[in-house]
Amino acid sequence: MDETLQGIGVRLEWTQLPGEVIRGIQQVLGADVVEADSQRGGFSPGVAARVRLSDGRRLFVKAVGEALNPVSPGLYRREAAVAGRLPSSVPTPRLLATYDEDGWVALVFEDVDARTPHLPWRRDDLDRVLATVADLGRTLTPSPVELSPIADDADDFAGFQELSAQSAGGTSLDDLDPWILRNLHRLAGLHDRWVAATAGQTLLHLDLRADNVLLTDDSVLFVDWPHAGVGAAWIDLLFMLPSVTLQGGPPPWEIFDAHPAAHAVDDEAATIALAGFTGLLTASGRRPDPPGLPTVRQFQRAQAAEGVRWLRRRTGWA
Repeated sequence: MDETLQGIGVRLEWTQLPGEVIRGIQQVLGADVVEADSQRGGFSPGVAARVRLSDGRRLFVKAVGEALNPVSPGLYRREAAVAGRLPSSVPTPRLLATYDEDGWVALVFEDVDARTPHLPWRRDDLDRVLATVADLGRTLTPSPVELSPIADDADDFAGFQELSAQSAGGTSLDDLDPWILRNLHRLAGLHDRWVAATAGQTLLHLDLRADNVLLTDDSVLFVDWPHAGVGAAWIDLLFMLPSVTLQGGPPPWEIFDAHPAAHAVDDEAATIALAGFTGLLTASGRRPDPPGLPTVRQFQRAQAAEGVRWLRRRTGWA
């Protein structure tokens, strides 16, 4: 499988961090890093490393700077704000410390002896993750922390409206799937009901993918929470499934239609949410690569293609 489709971006090694950043992180940790095992998964351009300290502690450190990508430090600050408030009922490594100096942000988490799921997805890994997603929806309803509702970010999911406006303005969209072009006006119209369709009281991760999942012998953990918000309990499952199919799992409808989180979902609401998510991926996938992230657009386009397949099935539109 292509590394991009496995959720592997381009990361720095620990030794490539500026010396002053390493010294600052070590000051926060209260000990020197004597060993660092850099990790490859995910799309951040920064460092992700399991480290051993001179006092024997083992921790996980992730760090990014504005020069690598101007948006990423803000996402790390958002992640720190969310992770620091998550209760122990959330299956995630605990945030222990932060570093924020001169445009560099580092987050320090407890280290977990775990692995990401095997890709292509194996059924045993997938079943464990799907069961934990169901548990997560029950545990985090109502949301144990006060975060913005997903409705506040409705504009982020107006990709088909954005493309429709571009088409009306004369921009060529010939690179899009012909089915999208035939139905673009109808797809854009679904966004008018986004707020009502996605409303709910559940704390949502909103970026569940294989590279944000850790498996231990007896638990499933979800990492990277900067996009967390509050909405309908089934949204995390729906947003996750295009990437599951892309990475060798079953078609999304086979999982969604049988999953406990989706048993009470309104069919129209699910279609509206899927259109919003697919529109976001489609519109984002046409933009230039962000600085330091040369693989993320390809991954978004591949996810969007799976979303379109699902939308065609759900809508029955020609």
